[in-house]
Parts: sequence; structure tokens; C-alpha cells
Amino acid sequence: MLARLEFIDTQEQSGQFNMDFDLRRAEMVDRGEAAPMLRVYNWRPWCISLGRHQKIEEIDLQRTAEAGYEVVRRPTGGRAILHAEELTYSVIMPSEERGIMEVYRQISEALTAGLQLLVPEIDIAKAQPDFQKLYREAGSIPCFSSSARYEIEFGGKKLVGSAQRRIGGTVLQHGSILIGEAHLALADFLAVDDEVREQLRQDMRRHTVTLQEILGRPVHRNEVRDALIEGFSRAWGVDISISPEYEYISAPESQGIE
Repeated sequence: MLARLEFIDTQEQSGQFNMDFDLRRAEMVDRGEAAPMLRVYNWRPWCISLGRHQKIEEIDLQRTAEAGYEVVRRPTGGRAILHAEELTYSVIMPSEERGIMEVYRQISEALTAGLQLLVPEIDIAKAQPDFQKLYREAGSIPCFSSSARYEIEFGGKKLVGSAQRRIGGTVLQHGSILIGEAHLALADFLAVDDEVREQLRQDMRRHTVTLQEILGRPVHRNEVRDALIEGFSRAWGVDISISPEYEYISAPESQGIE
């Protein structure tokens, strides 16, 4: 396992910046030009990201433009996500010949160790759906319509959605930790009829849960960020160095969704 992780908080950035940052950093780590990284970030403006191979035609681009949202493509797989009231994380590190699911499990264990500081009952999903079959269905367009093995849940509902890709011998995994329920508005921007749109909205509501809903109070993104740092340090026994290039802002006493 790693001896050190560099932690970076890039705060709010555009969708293209966020995706380019993760991809460039993965390429640098693979070339030995940068240290393994744990990053957290948000999106301004709010943004819909598509999986690497997802069809852009599944999104109503006119509606997203009218709302002032961006649409970007992730370098990883998975399905559409509306990045809104959430904290996004990314982990970039050498694979060290570990398989995809093994790395997924290890990252999920570190995420869980952190999030359990806020919600002790959080757990890791054990089942794995048939994604080839699922992706042929209209209900699969949103990422949060189902949970994969090792994704993080509360009460059987998905709290964190993640995706992974290998860049040479390097792992790039990033994912969304739901703080508020604005992700449900993704249904408004899908290129489907009204009946399917409402069905998708209800499916996401049934299958997802947010930290604000669980805790019954506002949750600040920095509160979640600090828990993740502690979780990775505990779970992996790794030294985490805070990058001096980015401002590190403590969670305020008066908390609210960012």
C-alpha cells in the first residue's frame, strides 16, 4: 500500500477543468512525475458528466443550456450524473498489479472509514448488477439508478457513486458523495418523454440517500472533506500531505450545503 498521498482541494471549478485535472494528473503519476493523489472538488456551474462511452443524445442539451449547466464527458465509465449538492473525490495511484475490483474495494473501505465518522451506519454494497443488461434500459441513464459492488450505501440506498479507469499502470477513480438532493433534477435534463422522466426521478429518489437526509441537518462540504482525509489516513495507514498550492479552508461553525 502507499506510503504517502498528496491531498488537494481545488474547490469550485468548471466541469472541463475538473475532468482535465484528473486525467492529466493520472498521466503524470503514470510517468513518475507526480505523487499519488487524493483530491476533492466541486463544480461551478453545476454540470452533467457523462460516462466515457455514454451517448450525448441521452441528454437534452437545450434544457441544460437554458439552465446554465455544463455538460462534459468523464475519462471514466459509468452513467450520467448531475454534479450539484455533493463533494466529488478523486484518487490517483499506481495499480501495483491489483485488479479493478480489488482497488475499488480498497478505495471504498477508505471512503467508508471517513464517512463513518459522520454516519457510523454507512456500509459497502455486496451485490453486483448485470450492467450490460441494465445499460440497455432507459432507466439506466442516471448513474444513481443502481449500486455496484463496493459502492457505499446507507439503508440499502446509494450515497456514493464512483467510476474507475486505468491509465497505463495507474488507477484513476473518482466519484460523487451526495450531500443534498439536487442530483434528482438530472431527470429534467434527460432526452426522454415526461412519463419516463418522472419514473427516473422516482427511481433515483428510491435508490439514493444524502448526508443531509441521514443527519437531518445542513452539511458543509468541508466537513465531509475533513472526514475523508482522516478516513484514508486510518484505513490505509498513509501519510497525507496537504498541497500548499491550494487554499485549505476549515469547515465553518455555521454549516450549510455548498
